[in-house]
Amino acid sequence: MRKPTSLVTGGAGFIGSHVVDHLLQMGHEVVVLDDLSGGFTRNVSEKAKLVTGSILDEKLLDMLFKKYRFNYVYHLAAYAAEGLSHFIRHFNYKNNLVGSINLINRSVLYKTRRFIFTSSIAVYGANQTPMREDMEPQPEDPYGIAKYAIELDLKAAHHMFGLEYTIFRPHNVYGERQNHGDPYRNVLGIFVNSIMLGKPMTIFGDGSQTRAFSYIDDVAPHIAHCIEYKKTINQIYNIGADIPYSVKDLAHTMANAMNVKPYIKYLQARKEVLHAYSDHSKVKKHFKIKKTVDLITGVERMVQWAQEIGPLKTSKFKNIEVAHNMPPSWKKLVE
Repeated sequence: MRKPTSLVTGGAGFIGSHVVDHLLQMGHEVVVLDDLSGGFTRNVSEKAKLVTGSILDEKLLDMLFKKYRFNYVYHLAAYAAEGLSHFIRHFNYKNNLVGSINLINRSVLYKTRRFIFTSSIAVYGANQTPMREDMEPQPEDPYGIAKYAIELDLKAAHHMFGLEYTIFRPHNVYGERQNHGDPYRNVLGIFVNSIMLGKPMTIFGDGSQTRAFSYIDDVAPHIAHCIEYKKTINQIYNIGADIPYSVKDLAHTMANAMNVKPYIKYLQARKEVLHAYSDHSKVKKHFKIKKTVDLITGVERMVQWAQEIGPLKTSKFKNIEVAHNMPPSWKKLVE
């Protein structure tokens, strides 16, 4: 009997590589497509087929879909930097939106069973806490706008062509394999890298903004296994941790996990959603989730892994399109 075949875009990255591992455990033949702009070959299991390339390469996509006839497409490839997306609008929409449409087109043409898409709570915007799936999205940054556009396109593709989909809206995911060399996103990665380099943890504003930081093992397994449940077809799920913490509290938690005194530098506040956390009643019911990993335990696991890898060189984004109103600390990285 032929194994199910799954394509995982962004499968050398953080969340994607964990999804790959779960799919392999489920007995799938897995092809990873990743341009390695934010991922690492070390993240990819030897049991998966790694193809280095872009979702913007239509000829490559045609070759892969024709060769493997994917039963499932797990689309996690994206440049997930909400704040930076204001300053890289063309890059954001080209990579995050147009690239996704390339995948949706081929999923229709090659009769893929289901398209599993990792969206974001960035689609909700501000002042909608706790965020629920039945709320009307009001994204406030180009990243969230692109994610919501893809969600709408998947619904349209289902209506027109019958393509089944499952959409997940995770938030503030952290854990092993996170790229802690990226200075623009993933605050836990930024904190752990700063401490290992002997630099201060930088916080925009006074640190009172809150997020529900979600450990990778509370997200990736459910993304992989959703295809096993019929009730998840054409559904949208918030997924992640329930308890919000302030960024300032997070900095102290990280310092404690690394056995150092908190060394914090406060920067000018930037425009961002101040409080973001979701309601997870739906995903808990459909996936029978009873508990999640607490922040202290998750951070300790991440720190242990990060210290084994060591500090990473800060990767600067070189193609800023509009620098107006950019936070000064980011401007220094691109000047």
